[in-house]
Amino acid sequence: MAKVEEPPTSYIFLLNIMSKRRTWACLFLLVYGTLLASSWNFLNSMLSWYSFQAQSSSASGWLAIYASGLLGTVFGLLSMVAALVVMIPAVLVTWITIVVLLAFFGKPKRTLVVEGRKITKEIFVIVVKILLKEGNVVAAVCAVLGYFALVRRNSTQGVVVE
Repeated sequence: MAKVEEPPTSYIFLLNIMSKRRTWACLFLLVYGTLLASSWNFLNSMLSWYSFQAQSSSASGWLAIYASGLLGTVFGLLSMVAALVVMIPAVLVTWITIVVLLAFFGKPKRTLVVEGRKITKEIFVIVVKILLKEGNVVAAVCAVLGYFALVRRNSTQGVVVE
């Protein structure tokens, strides 16, 4: 008789850990904490760069537009990544639910595959549109708020904005 090989204990341990909801919640918090810390560091470095450039240059109005545009772009992309991470499980559950409901209503397997592909394409297009819309809104809001914050910062420091 052939002896059936069991998976290594490290594999079983990793599988047990990753199947817990707490593990995924901790990973979620770790990733978002890292994103928040890196975006805070980026914001501080951008503000220090802007302060240095505004003191040494006379065209601080253009610098404020450039810095706020860059801040808006980065925070817009970060919000899109964060929304994508949250949307993927929701989209998968929706897709699975729809395919299972189609199977329960007696659709043949070939039709189920074709319908599943159509549904996948439609869901993907809708998700991308929503992500782009939300990312653009966040980027625009961050850019406008960043511009006014930088202009206000210059006016309090005595730098003239052209």
